[in-house]
Amino acid sequence: LREMEEELKCAPVPFRNQMMSKIRAYRRDLSLFQREMRSTDLGLGRGNQGDTKYGIFSTENEQSTNLQSQRVLLLQGTDSLNRASESIERSHRIAAETDQIGTDIIEELGEQREQLERTKSRLVNTSENLSKSRKILRSMSRR
Repeated sequence: LREMEEELKCAPVPFRNQMMSKIRAYRRDLSLFQREMRSTDLGLGRGNQGDTKYGIFSTENEQSTNLQSQRVLLLQGTDSLNRASESIERSHRIAAETDQIGTDIIEELGEQREQLERTKSRLVNTSENLSKSRKILRSMSRR
């Protein structure tokens, strides 16, 4: 199981997640077998030396299983943190792009405002010129 976990560190993420769930299932099966072994009478008497060995191995296996479970949880937590970090990085990039687009739009709107103000000024001048022209034409028509 440890070797499988080591190999999974280099595997692609979708495959890794799928295989991690299989490894967890294998760990559950292993712990069930270990519990079953502890509860099964091996034909060794209580005072027998084999019972002591079995107890030692059982404790070692249990500790090993606990450590492996903790490693799996740590790997999953690290994976989750990596995905969250990548998501935050993408969000920062999108925010920077959005900020740049907003800045460009504001600059363009400023230019359009200046154009509109120049156009308005020209229209006012044209209106004034038309008014003057009308006055001149009226005065000419009266003479």
